[in-house]
Amino acid sequence: MEFRKLRADEIDCRPASVKSNGVSVLLYKDARCDQNILDESVGPMNWMRHHTRDNANCIVSIWDNEKNQWIEKEDTGTESNTEKEKGLASDSFKRACFNWGIGRELYTAPFIWFSAAKCKIENGKCYDKFKVEEIGYAGNVISKLVVKNTSTGAFYKFGTDDAEKKKMEEDKMTEGLDDKASQAQLNCISAICKKHNIDKDMLYSINSLAEPECTKLQATNLINSLKKKYGD
Repeated sequence: MEFRKLRADEIDCRPASVKSNGVSVLLYKDARCDQNILDESVGPMNWMRHHTRDNANCIVSIWDNEKNQWIEKEDTGTESNTEKEKGLASDSFKRACFNWGIGRELYTAPFIWFSAAKCKIENGKCYDKFKVEEIGYAGNVISKLVVKNTSTGAFYKFGTDDAEKKKMEEDKMTEGLDDKASQAQLNCISAICKKHNIDKDMLYSINSLAEPECTKLQATNLINSLKKKYGD
């Protein structure tokens, strides 16, 4: 049996390590997430759980129609800082569900880091809230991840799909090219015209350009054309 991957809204985040220069963030699931996926995938009447060793161990059983028997998977948990007994039972249940494959992809998460400039660190602690905005998978591995610090509005981003990557590359190539040409570009054009006795006003006119409104892209293309023609 194979369970579906977790959606972004089913994944929780918490600070894992707080340092003076930033915060690392951990992805995790809660017990309700496991319960919902079990209900959705096998039906609420076809799975059960029971605990041993004072809740330290949990056994999650799923009914197998082909074998006509319950299949069990077990794991042990650790106590939480609050409500230790309840936390122990919840943790052992979640770990048993990992054995079934529910949320196992979380173990492939990249190192998630927010620098001190993107979070609030006070007295060695961070109380910011984090949220998974987007997640994508390649097989059983996380290939795309966007985590937002909802307290500061900062983002952590990992991976992109092909379409988004292509758009980012195109945006990067054209970034700022519609801005006005720099003075250095205009000076370069003037220097080439002076060196080769070119009428600059005529040059701009032929190329349907006006010096004050010339863009960086237009200036770059003109400079490259002149250098190619005159070997500068």
